[in-house]
Amino acid sequence: MDKFAQMPLLTPPARRTAPQLFQDLAHGLTQMATLTSLIAALMGGGFAAEAAGATAKAHKAAKNKSVKKVHDKAPQAFGERADLMQFADEFAAQQQWDEASRLRLREQLAQARSTPIVQRLIMPAAAGQAKDWQAYRARFVEPRRLQAGLKFWEQNADALARAEARFGVPAELIAGLIGVETFYGQITGGFRVIDALATLSFDFPTGRSDRSPFFRNELAEFFKLCHREALNPAEIKGSFAGAMGWPQFMPGSWNRYAIDFDGDGRVDLIHNPADAIGSVANYLAQQGWLPGLPTHFSLRMPADTQARAALLTPDIKPSFSIPQLQALGAVPSEAALDHPGPLAVIELQNGTAAPSYWLGTDNFYALTRYNWSSYYAFAVIDLGRALAELRKAAQQSAPAR
Repeated sequence: MDKFAQMPLLTPPARRTAPQLFQDLAHGLTQMATLTSLIAALMGGGFAAEAAGATAKAHKAAKNKSVKKVHDKAPQAFGERADLMQFADEFAAQQQWDEASRLRLREQLAQARSTPIVQRLIMPAAAGQAKDWQAYRARFVEPRRLQAGLKFWEQNADALARAEARFGVPAELIAGLIGVETFYGQITGGFRVIDALATLSFDFPTGRSDRSPFFRNELAEFFKLCHREALNPAEIKGSFAGAMGWPQFMPGSWNRYAIDFDGDGRVDLIHNPADAIGSVANYLAQQGWLPGLPTHFSLRMPADTQARAALLTPDIKPSFSIPQLQALGAVPSEAALDHPGPLAVIELQNGTAAPSYWLGTDNFYALTRYNWSSYYAFAVIDLGRALAELRKAAQQSAPAR
């Protein structure tokens, strides 16, 4: 059995139009005669306009939604604010840093800036339309990201293979995750990490649950990282939440899970894709990834609403045995019947259409430790699967040497 759950493939066409090719790619399940013919279709002069038409339905709601432009105030330096200076002194003492290092830390924090846009972006999204899995998926499993992913895989094939061999995490899953996180290093964030973390540590916005203790701990981890690796805190950039590099690790995750995977004596997730590949695989292995275990299986849900509610109550945490699922009226796929471990019932909403349901294994749960979202996990899985399908097609069509 494949490392991932089997899903139906599209019938391989002899010739397809550009919009049809785009739709096949956007579903990540196409079988193609050759990769070169696909790329040629993607790069054709009229493809961009046709592709936009093919995805109009998935993005119609977003395009029609009225967006109010927000003007954030300019960032302001914290200066020698008492709470930041106390943090600096206590942290330096805890780390047993010398006086010069303590004074330098105070200066760095004084120069950090409280950033209103960070405060706004950390707030939960406003309630609006129902979630739409196909629209979410189309953001990631699309031609440009697939092209970038194929190039990434080709350039880093050795590191991906070594990571799979060492940690048991499939190369396609690692490639899918890095593609979803940062478009293969193209979108890693433009916020100064020290500003983002200091803002969320000491000026966390009201209106949602207070997570300042978490970010204060991440700020401490950030200074540990910079001190150990001789990095200038003012120069490191990342997301508005302080995530960094190709895999978007928070500082604490960098310190705990990042590894030197190319043997150059440094751990660099910002410039070194090999280190990012090894670190992602190590992270998932530490979260309980089990080599060879599928991520999910299909199932048919019961019609009874109370039984459905009971099945969905544990969310993405694997909690049900096969007999327990069957007792509640669920019908697992034949492949799932041989699965010995617990399973979670996953719901993916599809806008106004009926939801999709899947059974998630412990490996699916391990993947959600990277981002607590079943939509995110399936986007990673589907992008990786699409890349693997395209590579396989290219290898099969390549002339024998």
